[in-house]
Amino acid sequence: MKILVIAPHRDDELLGVGGTILKHKAAGDHVTVCIVTARAGEQLPAGAAKHHAEMQEAHRFCGIDDCIGLPWHPNKLEQAPRREFTKSFLDLISAVGPEEVYLPFPGDMQLDHRMVTDAAMVALREKYDHPVKRIYAYETLSETGIGIPSPENAFIPNVFVDITDFLEAKKKALSFYASQMYPFPDLRSPEAVEALARFRGATVNVPAAEAFMLIRETK
Repeated sequence: MKILVIAPHRDDELLGVGGTILKHKAAGDHVTVCIVTARAGEQLPAGAAKHHAEMQEAHRFCGIDDCIGLPWHPNKLEQAPRREFTKSFLDLISAVGPEEVYLPFPGDMQLDHRMVTDAAMVALREKYDHPVKRIYAYETLSETGIGIPSPENAFIPNVFVDITDFLEAKKKALSFYASQMYPFPDLRSPEAVEALARFRGATVNVPAAEAFMLIRETK
């Protein structure tokens, strides 16, 4: 099965879907990660280059098959021309041909998370010729559930993936993102990652889980 995880920034993919990615790889699935603000091929400043190198190490550890960077600047995503921005997702879906797609939860605090999901959903419309069977929204620690309280911003999961056998590996993968992880009680800490996994797992009576909102399923 072909899996596509779309993330606005480096590290969102593992915070939200890390355990599920590892489970897909253990099952023999092909996993592609798209980092929307990776600016593929561009000369990066020192800080961004370090972050990119961390991502590469984390992806190697997880066994991620392909990483695609889109040419959008992380600090200027709101200025991206809408037509060109959406077309980059159309091209991505066409090139990858995924069967399952994971997107940021559209109620996340940062506007760029919502922009990514909105554009991806345009590209994932049923009228286009691609084999997508399921689309999920994932939660991202430090982004999901901390914005202005409203029904639209409430993450209400209806799919739970048992990652009991992959939680420690998820934490190890995130440890490669040393510049992005912080001591507890920061939300981007190993302890917070484990606490969320334990809570989501307890919801469905397993030791650890990742939770998603099913956006669409076609059988």
